[in-house]
Amino acid sequence: MKGCPLRCRWCSNPESQNPYPEIMTYDVKCIRCGKCEQICPMNAITISQKGRKIARTQCTLCLKCAEVCPTGAISISGKYMTIEEVMKEVGSDKLFYQNSGGGVTISGGEPLSQWEFVLQLLKECKQEGLHTALDTCGYAPWHILEKVLEHTDLILFDIKHINSSQHRKGTGKGNRLILDNAKRTAAKVRTWLRFPLIPGYNDSDEHVREVAELATKIRVEKVSILPYHEWGKAKYEKLGRRYPFKNTQTLSDWHIQKLQKIIENMGLKVTVGN
Repeated sequence: MKGCPLRCRWCSNPESQNPYPEIMTYDVKCIRCGKCEQICPMNAITISQKGRKIARTQCTLCLKCAEVCPTGAISISGKYMTIEEVMKEVGSDKLFYQNSGGGVTISGGEPLSQWEFVLQLLKECKQEGLHTALDTCGYAPWHILEKVLEHTDLILFDIKHINSSQHRKGTGKGNRLILDNAKRTAAKVRTWLRFPLIPGYNDSDEHVREVAELATKIRVEKVSILPYHEWGKAKYEKLGRRYPFKNTQTLSDWHIQKLQKIIENMGLKVTVGN
C-alpha cells in the first residue's frame, strides 16, 4: 500500500511514501527518442546530448511520459486497484499458501493509511480461508487499528526508537501513539516486534535493552532485527529526490551479533533480517 505518515530518514522504499502513482526513471534504458519530451504538457522534460532531464517541480504527475516511453526508461510506481483486482492476484497464489502454510501480508508504506481498503481486503482473505498478516508502524488511532486486528492473524509491528524525541528526529513523528498501540496489539493478536537497526541512531546496547524490555513487557512472540542497508538509495535518484541518510556505514556482523545476544539473554526469540 502506498502512503505513510512517517518519513524515516533511512527509508529503503521511498516510492511507498506518497499515496499516489509516481514516475521513476531508469537512465540506462533511455534511447533519447524524444517521445516523453513531446508529450509532456508542462514542458518539464528536455532531451539533449547529455541525456534526459525532468524538472520535477514542473511535473504534475500526469504520467503521460511513462505511458509513451518504449523502453521503460520512465516507469510508473504504483497503481490504483480495486479489491476484486487485488484478490484475483492473491488467488493466483492460493495453492502456494496452502502448501507452504503461509498467507497474505499487507505492508507499505503504512497500510493503516488506507485502513478501509485494507480492512475489506483482510475480510476477503479470511473468507477465502487465508492466513493474514499486517506489517505496520502502528501510527493510527486505536479504534482503526482495533477494527483491522479483528481480521488479522499476525502483526509485524515496527518500533523505530523507544525515546519519543529521538523517534521524532528520525521519522518526523513522536512515538507515544505507537508504543500504546504496540501494547494493545500484542494483547489481542500474535505479534512480532521488528526494529530497523540504524547506525548511530538506535544501535546502542542501552537502546537495544530498552527494546527487549518492551518486548518482554508486552509479551511478543519474537523480535526481528532489520540491519540498515543502502538498497533503497538508488530509488531516491530514480524519484528525483536526495537520499537523506548518505555517508552512513553498514553495521558489522560482530556488532549485530552482540546486540542479538543482549536480546536473547533476556529470554526472547530473535531473528536477523526477517
